[in-house]
Amino acid sequence: MNVNAAIAAVAALAGLCTGVIAMLAFRWSEREQAKPTRSSLHTDAALPPGVDTVLSVLRSSAVVLDEADAVVKASSAAYALGLVRGGKLAVEPMLAMARDTRRDGEIRQIELDLPRRGTGRGDALAVSARVAPLGSRLVLLLVEDLTEARRIEAVRRDFVANVSHELKTPVGALSLLSEAVMDASDDPEAVSRFAGRMQVEATRLSSLVQELIDLSRVQNDDPLEDAEPVRVDELVAEAIDRCRHQAGTKQITMATGGTADLRVWGNRGQLAAALGNLVENAVNYSPARTRVGIAARRIPATGGDLVEVAVTDQGIGISEKDRERIFERFYRVDPARSRQTGGTGLGLAIVKHVAASHGGEVTVWSAEGQGSTFTLRLPEAGAARGDRDRAAGGPGEPYDSGSDLDGEDGDRPYETFTNEQLSAPEVLP
Repeated sequence: MNVNAAIAAVAALAGLCTGVIAMLAFRWSEREQAKPTRSSLHTDAALPPGVDTVLSVLRSSAVVLDEADAVVKASSAAYALGLVRGGKLAVEPMLAMARDTRRDGEIRQIELDLPRRGTGRGDALAVSARVAPLGSRLVLLLVEDLTEARRIEAVRRDFVANVSHELKTPVGALSLLSEAVMDASDDPEAVSRFAGRMQVEATRLSSLVQELIDLSRVQNDDPLEDAEPVRVDELVAEAIDRCRHQAGTKQITMATGGTADLRVWGNRGQLAAALGNLVENAVNYSPARTRVGIAARRIPATGGDLVEVAVTDQGIGISEKDRERIFERFYRVDPARSRQTGGTGLGLAIVKHVAASHGGEVTVWSAEGQGSTFTLRLPEAGAARGDRDRAAGGPGEPYDSGSDLDGEDGDRPYETFTNEQLSAPEVLP
């Protein structure tokens, strides 16, 4: 009997302990569920009907706060910007603005610069935050990332400033020269000299205006609307004809190779302008009695083969710090030399935009004192590739090496040219 009583007491005690443990576990589970985790913040049912759906389609980063400043709902973009951490709004000015809006119901807006998360860079994110009441106890915070808009606006301001400066220089020179001509009307030699300078400045002004028009066109037009297969050898011939006079004056030899049977897909006029700018730059920045080479080849790539056209010179080269900026509008490696050669600082910017709008790219290799190689990569015309393969009974072979442009610079990324020589005023010894 005593044994049975002891067993019953032990069983009762075990049951009591089990009940206490179960109750504690239930309480702990409720407390954990009440904590604001990222998943719960996205699915909390405290939001008014339909609000969750509306917030999910907004482009802005959205955060909903309750009366205790706890985050009820936060979009993924809000976490990415670092607005929410540990279930709390981490930006103090926004939190203060939310409290003021909760108190008086007024809609408020502010622009802030936030540090970038996970980067050691000193630049910041420019954001615009707008706070509005949501129901009787919730506050809605919408944050727009203005960083890209600020960057574009800065580029636009710089572009306008640069254009104004570049236009004022030749216009001012023409004004002064015209006054000089009037003052020297009784001196035919002086009039002739000033008139020659006026022609130079007028040509420079005309080139600047034309390149501004070209840049605007390649930025705004879709070149693939009237795209067609364009023969690379024809583009190369046009580019060489464009600067044949300058090359002849400086006794620069021009060589081509690998351009036969290659075609690219795009706008013929824009492609000719881009390649012409590269060849013209190579001639203008090369010393006298040197060589400029233009070579092309086909390279395999994911999604379709590319045609690679490289323009190589033996000029002064480009320093590493300048290589990072040479494709910017109006940027010149040597401003004094650019003005002497008639450069506007827009040629490479046009090349970059043409390459990008055609689904390609332009890159540069250069070393000071060794020259430069600008490489334009463009999608090959698929129809032309198929016709060539059917005619040959199989896929075409990539362009192979010919003679070396330099004969010694093995570090160049693109140095193979055929022995085909275009007419030139003088062949190097």
